Amino acid sequence: MSSVVPILDGELLRAFVAFADALNFTRAARVVGLSQPALFERIARLGQEVGAALYEREGRQLRLTDAGVRVAAFAREELARTQDFLAELRGEARRERVVLAAGEGAYLYLLGPALRAFARDEPDATLCPLTRGGPDAAEAVREGAAHLAVGVVDLVPEELVARDLLRTPLCVAMSAGHRLARRRRVRLADLAGERLVLAPPGQSHRAFVGRALAGLPDAAAPPIEADGWPLMLHLAGLGLGVAVVNGICGLPRGAVARPVPELGHVTYRLMWRRGATLPPAASRLRDRLLALDGRTASRAARPT
Repeated sequence: MSSVVPILDGELLRAFVAFADALNFTRAARVVGLSQPALFERIARLGQEVGAALYEREGRQLRLTDAGVRVAAFAREELARTQDFLAELRGEARRERVVLAAGEGAYLYLLGPALRAFARDEPDATLCPLTRGGPDAAEAVREGAAHLAVGVVDLVPEELVARDLLRTPLCVAMSAGHRLARRRRVRLADLAGERLVLAPPGQSHRAFVGRALAGLPDAAAPPIEADGWPLMLHLAGLGLGVAVVNGICGLPRGAVARPVPELGHVTYRLMWRRGATLPPAASRLRDRLLALDGRTASRAARPT
């Protein structure tokens, strides 16, 4: 019995959630109002109780171990259940929080109709969007930081359940006056020598485009770096370069997009934690997203 009680200690769980959010002892200690040594001691004690290392060092950074990810999810769920239970005992009204993790493109071009309907029909729920790219969105669900995630994830973690929402081709976006704009489709070889509009280094889309175009001759000018689909598309529409984008992206005035069959398709997936009991409002949002008509969602953004 003694080995179980400390795991359920709210102070230990609260300390570990703060650490899992920050992955930094100093910042996490400030969040929970403890000294750094006191926070370190609580997390060490929790690790001893569960019998596993909860974090590890990766270079100069700290990261959660698999056990740490599971404990973080458990801690967040336990703290939320405790708050709900106390509010019910006190007769206090409590707005249900629904946390959705998704990338900028998904929010802008895919999820809008479902989220608008959810906000209209769930006045007592608070939707909390997290902007995370596909793998990071999935990780947020694994850690219990989000109830649901939507993103492009090729290898779904085994702890998650995934359902396909939309399959869309990869396209090249350019100005309407570009030499390739008259074509219905574009080959990779056609992009030889073109100046590219790319995501910043370190982003998965930048790495993917780099691999796909690695065999082509270098462009006449260095690439333009733009953070986010809207800016990439805006610069492509101005004629400053060409950008490889997902087919659901809405196009600004002056821009067109053409599919590149050699780049294939990407699939947006809805994910939630296997075996987790979703709060009622989160469950209803999941049902709305599963009913999403991807063909309708992508039609408004389809390249012309």
